[in-house]
Amino acid sequence: MKGDKLYIFLFLTPAFVITGIFLYYPFVENILQSFYKTDGFFNSTFIGIDNYVRLWNDEIAREALFNSLELMLYVTIFQVGIALVLAIMVNAITKGAGFYRTTFFFPIVISGAAIGLLFTLIYNYRNGLLNEILVNLGLERVLWLTEQSSLYMVAIPTIWNYVGFYFVILLTAIQKIPNDFYEAAELEGVTGIQKMFKLTIPLIVSDLKTCIVLAITGTLKIFELVYIITRGGPGSSSEVLGTYMYQKAFEDTAMGYGATIAVLIVVLGLSLAFITNKLLQKEEVTY
Repeated sequence: MKGDKLYIFLFLTPAFVITGIFLYYPFVENILQSFYKTDGFFNSTFIGIDNYVRLWNDEIAREALFNSLELMLYVTIFQVGIALVLAIMVNAITKGAGFYRTTFFFPIVISGAAIGLLFTLIYNYRNGLLNEILVNLGLERVLWLTEQSSLYMVAIPTIWNYVGFYFVILLTAIQKIPNDFYEAAELEGVTGIQKMFKLTIPLIVSDLKTCIVLAITGTLKIFELVYIITRGGPGSSSEVLGTYMYQKAFEDTAMGYGATIAVLIVVLGLSLAFITNKLLQKEEVTY
């Protein structure tokens, strides 16, 4: 047993070292920097909780927080919802399932920067895809990225980008359900859409919960899509915590304040994940 423990320790040590260097140390350093007024290099002044007071009174940060929460709502409902519907549909077909799996999963392998550039071209006022279609139909061009619509326009590529990820998770969960369950349900008179609500969904609740938690925490990390498509504008109508943190830390060289926003993102993500787990907590069905 001692020899086995030694081997376990030797194999786990590199993982612990790498995780400590590239995850835990930067996180602790980020928390420390949030108590300083610093440019991240040589000019550092300890200011206590002044950055947190500034964050509390920052109207743009408040708007970025609300935008992040609103975007989180859209992403959670539509990403997981669409993924669930697609997974149930693909599981029901016998021919071409592999094609649909590949097609629906494909957007996840495209980088966020590439998708952001793609939708920037689609939304372009003068020669974007959407306006060219409208012009060919004899209609007027539309300004797609306005203060009222910019957050919705950012939500669309965000949802499209990650639907395939949750689709694969849910499809795998559905395919693990024994056919005997469906056969027994048919004998009980449960057919069609009733199977989805009375059998399929209850048996994959734990996987749905995982997808919802990942969608919630993943939304807080959104940066490149928003930055490339709108840069948080017009005004601050599509500003999210990720883009605002980047702006303060790297464009305004206020690394201490940027670190404070990063702490907020982490705390918010952990809190929402904990609350979601509690709200969706139930005894898992085993089969």
